[in-house]
Amino acid sequence: MAPITKMILTIQLSCLLLLLAASKVQPFQSVKIRPSPSRREVTLSYSTGSDPIAVSSSPTLSTAPSPFSAEDLDNQIDTYADPNDKRYSASDWAHNMLSLPYSTILHEIRGPVGWITAWSTLVSLTYKMCQWNGMQSLAQKMCLGPTPHSLIASSIGLLLVFRTNSAYQRFTEGRKTWEQILNTCRDITRMTSVYEHNVGLKRKQRIQRLLAAFPYVLQHHIQPRCLDHSQCKELECSPHVLVLNEPRSISISHVKKRGGSRECWVDKRALPWCLLPDPVLSKLGNSHNRPLWVTDRLSLEITEIKYDDNFTSRERLELLKHTNTLSKCIGHCERIHQTAVPLNYARHALRSLTLWSFTLPFGVVDKLGLLTGPVVGIVAWLMYGVYEIGHRIEDPFQGSLRLTDLCNAIYRDVMFGDRNQAGMRRQSAFRKDFEKESDWDRVGDAFGVCRTEKEILEGMLEQETVEEPELLPDDAVQI
Repeated sequence: MAPITKMILTIQLSCLLLLLAASKVQPFQSVKIRPSPSRREVTLSYSTGSDPIAVSSSPTLSTAPSPFSAEDLDNQIDTYADPNDKRYSASDWAHNMLSLPYSTILHEIRGPVGWITAWSTLVSLTYKMCQWNGMQSLAQKMCLGPTPHSLIASSIGLLLVFRTNSAYQRFTEGRKTWEQILNTCRDITRMTSVYEHNVGLKRKQRIQRLLAAFPYVLQHHIQPRCLDHSQCKELECSPHVLVLNEPRSISISHVKKRGGSRECWVDKRALPWCLLPDPVLSKLGNSHNRPLWVTDRLSLEITEIKYDDNFTSRERLELLKHTNTLSKCIGHCERIHQTAVPLNYARHALRSLTLWSFTLPFGVVDKLGLLTGPVVGIVAWLMYGVYEIGHRIEDPFQGSLRLTDLCNAIYRDVMFGDRNQAGMRRQSAFRKDFEKESDWDRVGDAFGVCRTEKEILEGMLEQETVEEPELLPDDAVQI
């Protein structure tokens, strides 16, 4: 066997070993952060199979069984107050290539890529064996030429592009929906703070807690996070257990219809359950659509506000309008989560890509020879990677969107004035303590010039006073 042939075979075996090693690599499971000795240890749990960009920034807060306090919750929220969005540029090419074995996309598509690479290597070896043994006619019959696959490649590309575009539109719509939730919660908090004397301090705190719990409850509605079996054993017979009745799909058998519910255990000391009292939690746990229950309770709290000279039906209708916006956002999230891309389209695209990939070695084996395996494997990695990315972002609530960061942002902006250090900074905008109107007179402009109110009025009068031009006689000639 020639030295070049041995080198090519060695390269192929190395590629196969790399694929096997990549298939055994597991994504990051948990990272423990110790902010300071005074803060309790926080464990970040990442969903298996999520993208590294989304993994590093979408933590799930899990706490120790010790009792919760407002300071501990604030420390956890402040830990992720300013998430650092990682964006890759062209200068990061070396890092991206070196981190390829840890790619979760490669981990998910290792099956088809490995099979296609092994099949292509077998086809190339069979082709070379036929040539070495003098069976040229059989070797020629194995070659289809590049024309068939070149004609089909455009249609395969269109199928992948349409699927990816439709998935990205769903991702964008999901992000806009949660942006609307964030803005609406901020607006409701602003109105209740401006009309605090009319709303009442106690009612304002109840509205704030319902608003802070709403995003977490909605996240649990579309992405349930129940305690596992070991955690349930630890909290068994504990007063901190909250049992949620999750809806079960209705099964139709002949004429009878049976509906039921399954139990989901959560810890009352974790967000958002720690924000609500036990009587409210019991009603919320029995509801099958808990975010809708929260919006209904918000509407009840708003309608119970008494009219006043400052708070009239106009302000009440404006608050109810914001509550209706939150209710519509629930429907938007349910539509994205419950409606998948048509299965016929997804199956046809995957079948077409599979047939094209498995027959590709017969179209390039006469040109590439023993390099057919690695080359076709790279092509399969590219094509299946695009398909897998479209599948990932099809439901953005399963890891593509960092819902926990959005929920934490709403919690910080809503829970001010309720023992929340991050929110207390926003509450200062609605308080004029230790402020005087004369303080504004000593503030300079963009050029650092300070002028009193009297000087400003004099300057305005000078600008308004304009000297009238002298009138020339009719017979005067102007040169």
